[in-house]
Amino acid sequence: MAKRKGRMDEGGKKILILGASGFLGNAIYKELCNYFDTYGTYFSARKSFEGNQQFIRYDLQEDDIFQVLEKVAPHIIISAVQGNFSAQVQAHQHMVEYISKNNCKLYFLSSANVFDAYSKYPSYEHDKTLSESVYGRLKIKIENMLLRLPKEKMGILRIPMVFGNGSPRIKELKKFILENEPVEVFPNLILNVTNDDKLTQQIHYLINHNKNGIYHLGSRDLIHHEDLIKEIVERIGNFNPIYKRVFATNEERYLAVLPKINKLPKNLQLSYQEVIDHHVLG
Repeated sequence: MAKRKGRMDEGGKKILILGASGFLGNAIYKELCNYFDTYGTYFSARKSFEGNQQFIRYDLQEDDIFQVLEKVAPHIIISAVQGNFSAQVQAHQHMVEYISKNNCKLYFLSSANVFDAYSKYPSYEHDKTLSESVYGRLKIKIENMLLRLPKEKMGILRIPMVFGNGSPRIKELKKFILENEPVEVFPNLILNVTNDDKLTQQIHYLINHNKNGIYHLGSRDLIHHEDLIKEIVERIGNFNPIYKRVFATNEERYLAVLPKINKLPKNLQLSYQEVIDHHVLG
């Protein structure tokens, strides 16, 4: 994971990824590090990060993000950080203060859960957010901080369920299958999905084209959760898992973020079938 010297021809931007040791943060780092001067934070001690000068240890609950920001002086921050919710709020408050005084932009990885109180329809970029979950309310709180910044200084990237060979969801699915544990499926849940490969390409595009505002980065089409998981299991191997069908409600409910205003080029869009077919093999 040593820093690879890449073509610094994409604006000479310096990028800081918060949470670069996590699944998504690390996928974003790998996508960008050949093209930009890319830095990342990590929390868990791993030699691959400790020995890399592009990585800075950052404890969300103990350290002040100001110190990291002043050390790196990034043009772009990508927040994929996870951990204690109140510490996340404080860190983003400090980031907003820093961004308002410096030549800097923040891309925040938000979630479809900012709409989880609405279940009748898919959600679009300018729909009002409302969440019944603690996680969704956290994301809304941070989104609202960003919305007070000048528009050109922020991007809110709302993301649905993320899959991919190294994703926590696929690892958990394989574990349940191998240990003969029941796999939960939600027959009435309609959603869209994405994978790490396409998501990181989309983020790269947004940076290259200096995009801002709110983006919904999921598949352009929808699928029932039960059908999705069963098709993924078929791709993983010849298994006959136990499915536990969970009905949160008798009615169909949506948890999907679709683009209406900020659509990406066709080569950066994807279907749920692409997520199923290409990213769970191997």
